[in-house]
Amino acid sequence: MLEQLKSVVYKANMELPKHKLVTFTWGNVSGIDRERGLVVIKPSGVNYEKLKPEDMVVVDLEGKKIEGNYKPSTDTPTHLALYNKFIEIGGVVHTHSPWATSFAQAKRDIVAYGTTHSDYFYGNIPCTRAMTDEEIIGDYEYNTGIIIAETFKDKNPMDVPAALVANHGPFAWGKDPMEAVHNAAVLEQVAMMAYYTEAIEHIWSSNTTQAHPIPQKLADKHYYRKHGPDAYYGQIN
Repeated sequence: MLEQLKSVVYKANMELPKHKLVTFTWGNVSGIDRERGLVVIKPSGVNYEKLKPEDMVVVDLEGKKIEGNYKPSTDTPTHLALYNKFIEIGGVVHTHSPWATSFAQAKRDIVAYGTTHSDYFYGNIPCTRAMTDEEIIGDYEYNTGIIIAETFKDKNPMDVPAALVANHGPFAWGKDPMEAVHNAAVLEQVAMMAYYTEAIEHIWSSNTTQAHPIPQKLADKHYYRKHGPDAYYGQIN
């Protein structure tokens, strides 16, 4: 069942260690077949070097396992909440990549300081509010997805295809699993750049130079040259 999607999700998962986004088994990628309402996701706690395409687990949008020899990722309810809330997305990634996770642990948005950020994310990458005790004690993984969706109530999730969960780590998404991984990798790089930008500003704070968000016109130029109907970056088919 869903052999092609299993292959894509497997390959996307294997990109995570390649891009140094995971340590041990600290991450997962999923993909969705919208027509069938089924999601393919990495199994829980299986080492990447041991993974095979046939190990991917199929679940429905309510979390019922449809096919697979393993338990699905413990983060499956978070992925499902995002698929149910963000109907535009086709792939979700969760990692504990160190730079993005550092911002999540600090409960800080990643500010859009420059054009590298603005090429992929239209504005700051938000950090969610902290979860309540009731949300943690209750359906924790599902509630993680709900607070991400809550954070995007006034944002288009495809304009900013990532979020930081306070005290936890990053989630990223895209139109398919590979694009979600791409966005997760870019997220990690812009988190590192934001950290260094703020560190430099702190070191030189005795001077007049200070770090500021990118000017809006420049952010618009870089984002919309890659996204939307008037995009012109790359090759035109």
